[in-house]
Amino acid sequence: MTRCLLVDDEPPALEILESYLEGLDGFEVVASCSNAIQAFRILQEKPVDVLFLDIHMPKLLGTDLLRSLPHPPQVIFTTAHPEFAVDAFDLAAVDYLLKPIAFDRFLRAVAKVERPDQKPLPLPVEKEQSVTSQDAFLYFRADRKMVKVFLKNILYIESLKDYVKVITQNEKPLVVKQSMSALEETLPQREFLRIHRSYLVAIDKIKAYTPTHLEVAGLELPIGRLYQKEVSRVLTSSALT
Repeated sequence: MTRCLLVDDEPPALEILESYLEGLDGFEVVASCSNAIQAFRILQEKPVDVLFLDIHMPKLLGTDLLRSLPHPPQVIFTTAHPEFAVDAFDLAAVDYLLKPIAFDRFLRAVAKVERPDQKPLPLPVEKEQSVTSQDAFLYFRADRKMVKVFLKNILYIESLKDYVKVITQNEKPLVVKQSMSALEETLPQREFLRIHRSYLVAIDKIKAYTPTHLEVAGLELPIGRLYQKEVSRVLTSSALT
């Protein structure tokens, strides 16, 4: 059994990790806590194989905790701050997950863990992903709370410099402090398409398109010149012939 310690100062983030791990055979959560100091104490008391570690926490950064450990366990960093990526890999982290964390991205990280039983963790195949994608969701921090958004309800996402605006069906838009590039990496590529520096759209919500524009939910969105070739390739390959 692979023993996991979860460290994050946001309770919803801990709940997400716990729910993801509950569905995996061979993994158990031995403890969870809200800061690096508590984590240090737990690591002195309990054997831990994998540490899921937030970076930006009060009192002590997750990276500083890791540096203080003479014999650290394997570490998967979980953070909303991409600027810490270099530090994380300098510390030989197994992986570096940017919030919000999609389940398929989580699985790819966990598959890299060296497990005591040496049994490889199978990655989800395309068929399994297509079956479960309708229930997939992410949590976004907005209005001082974590908001669940089902991927099937997302129409498109608009970049607002250091923020993004998530436009969904039948809900008010969410403005989230997140880079577009980080969010693009999190979302499944088979379902979302970057069409412009400022726009990422759900492929199944595209009603019509031309070489320079496409229509989503009655709105006309521009296709950036640098994206036109890839957009045409993706949409042409998905068209009925």
